[in-house]
Amino acid sequence: MNDNFYKEFENSQILIVGGAGFVGSNLCRLLVNYVDNVKVTIIDNLLSSEITNIPKSNKIEFREGSITDFRILATLKDEYDYIFHLATYHGNQSSIFDPIKDHDNNTLTTLKLFEIIRNYKNIKKVVYSSAGCSVAKKTFDMAVATTEEDPIEIDMDSPYSISKLIGEFYSNYYYKQYGLPVVRARFQNVYGPGEVLGAGNWRGTYATIWRNVTPTFIYKALKGMDIPLENEGIATRDFIYVEDICRGLMLCALRGEGGDVYNLGSGNEVSIAQLAEEIKKVTRSKSRIEYLPKRSWDNSGKRFASVEKSKLKLGFISEISHREGIKRTVEWTKDNLELIEKCILKHMEHLNYYQ
Repeated sequence: MNDNFYKEFENSQILIVGGAGFVGSNLCRLLVNYVDNVKVTIIDNLLSSEITNIPKSNKIEFREGSITDFRILATLKDEYDYIFHLATYHGNQSSIFDPIKDHDNNTLTTLKLFEIIRNYKNIKKVVYSSAGCSVAKKTFDMAVATTEEDPIEIDMDSPYSISKLIGEFYSNYYYKQYGLPVVRARFQNVYGPGEVLGAGNWRGTYATIWRNVTPTFIYKALKGMDIPLENEGIATRDFIYVEDICRGLMLCALRGEGGDVYNLGSGNEVSIAQLAEEIKKVTRSKSRIEYLPKRSWDNSGKRFASVEKSKLKLGFISEISHREGIKRTVEWTKDNLELIEKCILKHMEHLNYYQ
């Protein structure tokens, strides 16, 4: 991928909703490091992120709070060239535990943001972060690459998936009704440096800490802890390195068509069992694999994305191989163990209850 597209963001004002989070902070870091004369405004309530995620730069303005808060909405002006809406209530299990909180931090965030900005004239593009898991066929049989045109099933595994789809419906509605140039980016399974286990507030479930499979497996492998493998690890996912997805988001902003949708993934299928073995190999870990039963709610077994449309329309190709991405993430984790363990420790009382 040619990185000359960074220059197209020069002299821009950019709003990142959820900019202190894992993906948002990495996107922010790329923008301030590679784009001259750019102003980035971050809005984040730090529910599932830490303020230390935000890069130190005079190009950044941080406003703490939810985009659903009127006091935050009142600070917005028609001055942004690009808006990245990345705020979310992190994860399926948290949404199952508290669907109302998921609604407040997933569905309502999208509606309130779009309602405020619907008549803005300066906006070139709004990029909405959706989820590939909401659209992929629910199967443990052989997976077929999910395209952007595949039909959406009515049966969902979690309020999180429902919320992400509602966000897509609102994206299309505000595009057709008001001409708001919203592009939908369907995330596959993002991993990489900057995802801090235990970041943010306790949200009522152990998934507050063990939030995604890759950082969980890496941390436990480094510490010699058992690595939990649900359903023998037969599920498959499309893993995409965080820098790749951030470049994909930027290409959505520059090349994406308003009202359209694009998969951001690697296009490769990797089983969770393969992931565990790769992490054990890279970390040289002696951790034992702990085989657990299938999670009762999880019917999203095997899946990966078709990336042909993103390649053709956006010029997007994921560049970091899974093996290289794991190596980089392991090194980052080693370098940031103190921060990670500090975040885990603040939830320890709750975690002991759930283990």
